[in-house]
Amino acid sequence: MLDGEFYVGQIVRHRLFGYRGVVFDADPEFSGSDAWYERMARSRPPKDRPWYHVLVDGAEHTTYVAERNLEPDPQGDPVTHPALDDLFAEYRDAAYVPRRRDN
Repeated sequence: MLDGEFYVGQIVRHRLFGYRGVVFDADPEFSGSDAWYERMARSRPPKDRPWYHVLVDGAEHTTYVAERNLEPDPQGDPVTHPALDDLFAEYRDAAYVPRRRDN
């Protein structure tokens, strides 16, 4: 279990860039490459804290964001992304309910 501030299905906002999105996965610590970190993580967030995979609202791409760069979205409005239906069963109480995965 991830000991992070955010959960899968939660709608969040990026503190620096202002975009909204929904968390669809989380890592207990940074799991990307050093090259990606050097190129993309210019603010040098800690690698030993949680990082989140986020569907970006109104876009088709995802992002990988350090916990310190996210905050709960105060609006709580639904997001639009083409992968929502694949990952989430429904939108309820200002969050998305993950689909059950049968393994």
